[in-house]
Amino acid sequence: MLQAMLAGVASMKAQETRMDVIGNNLANVNTTAYKGSRVTFQDMVAQTIRGAGRPSTDLGGTDPIQFGLGVLIGGTDTNIEQGSLNATNRPTDLAIQGNGYFMVSNGDRVAYTRDGAFDLDAQGDLVHTATGERVLGWKADANGNIDTTKPIGPANAINVPLGALSAVQQTTQMTMAGNLSATAAPTDSWTSQARVYDSLGGSHDLTMEFANHQSYNPSSGNPPPAGWPAGATNAWDWTVYNGAPAPANQIGSSSDAGNERLYFDASGQLVTSLPPGANNQPTLNKFNVPGSNGAPTFSIGVDFSQIGQLQTDTQVNLKDQNGFPPGSLQSFSIGLDGVLTGLFTNGLTRPLGMLAMSIFSNPGGLERTGNNLWRNTDDSGLAVVGSPRSGGRGAVNSGFLEQSNVDLGNEFTDLIITQRGFQANTKVVTTVDEMLQDLINIKR
Repeated sequence: MLQAMLAGVASMKAQETRMDVIGNNLANVNTTAYKGSRVTFQDMVAQTIRGAGRPSTDLGGTDPIQFGLGVLIGGTDTNIEQGSLNATNRPTDLAIQGNGYFMVSNGDRVAYTRDGAFDLDAQGDLVHTATGERVLGWKADANGNIDTTKPIGPANAINVPLGALSAVQQTTQMTMAGNLSATAAPTDSWTSQARVYDSLGGSHDLTMEFANHQSYNPSSGNPPPAGWPAGATNAWDWTVYNGAPAPANQIGSSSDAGNERLYFDASGQLVTSLPPGANNQPTLNKFNVPGSNGAPTFSIGVDFSQIGQLQTDTQVNLKDQNGFPPGSLQSFSIGLDGVLTGLFTNGLTRPLGMLAMSIFSNPGGLERTGNNLWRNTDDSGLAVVGSPRSGGRGAVNSGFLEQSNVDLGNEFTDLIITQRGFQANTKVVTTVDEMLQDLINIKR
């Protein structure tokens, strides 16, 4: 009977542990990205009174006679299922849709979390608001390139220096668009202005002139002029000036080496004899702009492919150019791929960095360290670090937070079952106590 009492006591202790886990789950029902736990039981070693007997020719086999000695806690499992996402409309609040953990550090070690309640501190570092630990990732270089092959450590914090970071972009390409009149005389010309920027953000006002309209009639029987590509029936010269049109200001023209005139076919479409460039893109005509105030001379490629020739007025202007004047970082956004993109006051957008994300072979083996943080263990395996939306990692949702995955219905059901289990085992203890009392009363 004492063994029955001890088994009941062991079960009461196990039910108490299960109640502790249920209580903790219910306490964290509104904790950001909390992952619920459950307790599993296993029976304690059984005492064998008689072993199993082997069948013989006359008698069958006999089963072993055993009785258990109680129950033990087999383990506490973590439910790693995705929690629902709640919109917060704060750009620094992040939620992972799918597998993976954010990486944060206090300067000494790296921890992992799905709690994306982040914000910027006074130094512009992206930090975990609950602990102040810095969020880790890759920084972009001055040109916005991100190298995700570099290892991630405590020093790789994401920084967003709003108002403190300045950026310029040198013009390397410009696009002209419009129409050159098919009825223009050889003496007609058209000028168009364009503003471009050097490596220091200095502006240069250019003037592009189109002139010397020439035509060729294939039905005349005469051969086309020398250098004209096949199908060309019209041609224009172009010249670029640094400032006002003047011989001293000329910095490029269609007659420079590697450039060509603008040729059009009978349909008014641009034709070229220049070989195609990389990725079958057209080879651009180029010219060099002298630098100023310490900026070096720089080269610009001109895309004329959006110019046509129809029987209407000439109208050619700058469509776009890829340079920007100096500007400071005004705001930023975070994409599904974890890339932080900065918006500067000059209109330039440039990647600032990328959040690092870790996945584990067995995320259930991670160990809680408090403050919604986890650390890896021998059972979880090492963190496999990479960029979001790659290698099985989830996407980053800006303006959302992941909610707790605790199911109130399941928890209250387990609460009732645990309570009944505890009550049943207290009955075992009181019953054995009464039986022992009756046994003692035999001797009066």
